[in-house]
Amino acid sequence: MDHGPETDGLHDLLTAVGTGDRRAFDALYLRLSGRLHAIALRMLRDADLAEDAVHDAFVQIWRNAGRYDRARGEVTAWAIGILRYRALDLLRRRGRETAADPVIVADLADQAAAADPDNPPAFTTPELPGRINRLETCLAELSEGARGSIRLAYVDGLSHGEIAGRTGQPLGTVKSWIRRGLAALKECLER
Repeated sequence: MDHGPETDGLHDLLTAVGTGDRRAFDALYLRLSGRLHAIALRMLRDADLAEDAVHDAFVQIWRNAGRYDRARGEVTAWAIGILRYRALDLLRRRGRETAADPVIVADLADQAAAADPDNPPAFTTPELPGRINRLETCLAELSEGARGSIRLAYVDGLSHGEIAGRTGQPLGTVKSWIRRGLAALKECLER
């Protein structure tokens, strides 16, 4: 089965994530988070819910990376599938089943899984060390609350509620730290 150049780098990252490699997870997050967030936003039509869905999807990706089977599909499609289930769970939990049309959700996931030749991956494997160093530099620029919350969420895999419990901060504060911190990281990484 031909997996193409985009998937080769993602497969290597996901394989490393499956062994508990946190740097690989950070790199995988950089590669997939923008696409997953766009899909979640279109599915859920709510920025906060979209962020929660992406966070929950990355927690599941971290926990299940070792179970990924390359023969069953592309890494991006696998991640989008996880996101779809997380988003639909959020809709059910919040009593907002009417917010997303299941046909649109399925079409969006299929479209997003297809490679986009006009939008190549942000970096290739040889560029990975430089991107990781840049990420660490940008993380250092964040406030302690934002940096710590982002690490707890995306590295340790804690939910927003678990972070609030661990830090003793209100849930809204934790969500704000993460939301603003991710926006600041994106801005810093694009400089």
